[in-house]
Amino acid sequence: MALFLQLGWFFREHWRTYGLALLMLAGVAVLNMSVPWLIGRAIDALLQAPADTGPVTPTSHYLLALTGLGLAVYLLRMGWRLILFGTSYRLGNLLRARFYQRLTRQGQAFYNAHNTGDLMARATNDIDAIELAAGEGVLSGFDGLLTLVLVLLMMFVVIDWRLALVALIPFPFMALAFYRISSAVHHHFQQALEQFSRLNDRTQEALAGIRLVKAMGRETVEARAFCDIAEEAAASNFRVARSEALFEPVIFLCMAAALALSVGFGAWLIVQQALSVGALASFIMYLGQLIWPMFAFGWLLNIVERGSAAFKRVDSLLRQPDSVVARGTHLPSGAAIRLQQLSFSYPDSPQLALRQIDLNLAEGQVLGIVGPTGAGKSTLIQLLMRYWDAQQGTLELGGVEIARLELAAVRGAFAYVPQDAFLFSISIRDNIALARPDASQAEIEDAARIASIHEDIMGFAQGYETPVGERGVTLSGGQRQRLAIARALLTRAPVLVLDDALSAVDVHTERRILGHLRRNVGGQSCILISHRLSAVRHADEILVLSHGGVLERGNHAALLAEDGWYSRMHAYQQLEASLDARDQEAQG
Repeated sequence: MALFLQLGWFFREHWRTYGLALLMLAGVAVLNMSVPWLIGRAIDALLQAPADTGPVTPTSHYLLALTGLGLAVYLLRMGWRLILFGTSYRLGNLLRARFYQRLTRQGQAFYNAHNTGDLMARATNDIDAIELAAGEGVLSGFDGLLTLVLVLLMMFVVIDWRLALVALIPFPFMALAFYRISSAVHHHFQQALEQFSRLNDRTQEALAGIRLVKAMGRETVEARAFCDIAEEAAASNFRVARSEALFEPVIFLCMAAALALSVGFGAWLIVQQALSVGALASFIMYLGQLIWPMFAFGWLLNIVERGSAAFKRVDSLLRQPDSVVARGTHLPSGAAIRLQQLSFSYPDSPQLALRQIDLNLAEGQVLGIVGPTGAGKSTLIQLLMRYWDAQQGTLELGGVEIARLELAAVRGAFAYVPQDAFLFSISIRDNIALARPDASQAEIEDAARIASIHEDIMGFAQGYETPVGERGVTLSGGQRQRLAIARALLTRAPVLVLDDALSAVDVHTERRILGHLRRNVGGQSCILISHRLSAVRHADEILVLSHGGVLERGNHAALLAEDGWYSRMHAYQQLEASLDARDQEAQG
């Protein structure tokens, strides 16, 4: 029952609603206790009544009382269900909100260690199990215990204590069986939750990569792998269901034994004239009411064990500290960026991803970053936006150490466009205005024009109201990238970062976009990461990174004058461009 202690903060916060619901439950239990007693009295009255009674029988007032009790029980049952289950639904909503907030505050290290499907499973299936325990669990525990106490009081005090003792002989065996079954349920349900997370992971990966699966002809292989995981999940759920199914036979066997003992010993008491027929009938009805407490305790142990297993998984993430601690309180006074001897390595990696990087980017300047794949270009940007914290060196934004700045202010200073642009399954207009939903249509169109996407949008039947589908599936790669650039421009952040964000457009479109940026983005700093050197030729400074370090630096002309990586790559790309142009002329 440790789960109820762990959820004590919620019960204390909503003690009024829980108190009212439990009070109604108590009222139902007390009224139910009156029914067997009234029926027993009615039976004795009928047995003792003379044969020539009139139209008003001795049991008439008992029938009226039973009718009133039934109506009162109905109203009270409806009331406690609305209050109790409504409050448990609030717990589910609250846990999901906290879970989502924790996810939004976590850094890149957290998502490197957790799969999307597992996080989705914890936010849905696991929280559902906790919510069930806060509703059905409270109901089963309180109502079952109260009913048990009241029934035992009626059996021991009102009817006959000797008969009650005989009837309770099988119950210790039931308690022992419940303990062993609940332990098995906890173990198997923990495994079932883990298998459900694996199934979620596989489903998410299959749907996200469905086009790649079809392109490579792996439908059969992927389907077989999915079926294997689904069978393992089904087997885990079957083991849970098999353990849960043991509760009911144990209850009925013990209750059947209690009934046989009660009838046998009760008949002997009647023969000894120590018990009336009506009292034995009432006792057997009370014994029948003990079925609910036994079912309630079995159900309680079942859902509490489920909830406990689920709570451990959810709470482990809620308690997990932020991978990037937001301890800063200052605001940047500008957008100037300064790096001094900056070094960084990823967790569990002995190799430095960046080493001793020095950089000064004044406000309004353009920085180009180039280099071979794996040189550390994107890592440097992630450090600037504080997705990771550097182990060595200094990183300042607006003249303030980045760790002393508010995390939201650091992220808000950058308009970031990654190579793989993410679009939500909403309209084009809403995707562009994501950071500024109050932006006017004119502002949205201006940003789209600078990104050279306006003409493409107007070519769609619905224009800016065109839905893009999940992750922008209805658009080409170049259109998605340009749409993401328009979204970044509309944010008006001090620093625009294009992380190889023009890789999916042709050279002519790239030149047009860069020309629009130079003319229209006045006063905004810009960081361009590109494999095409033509994209950074107008930058104020260009960094050439290799193996995490600065190999070369300078402007376009200075780097061409050196016989280094930049000049050789520039010559190679120029030759490649001329050969492509010649091939196009020959085909034309």
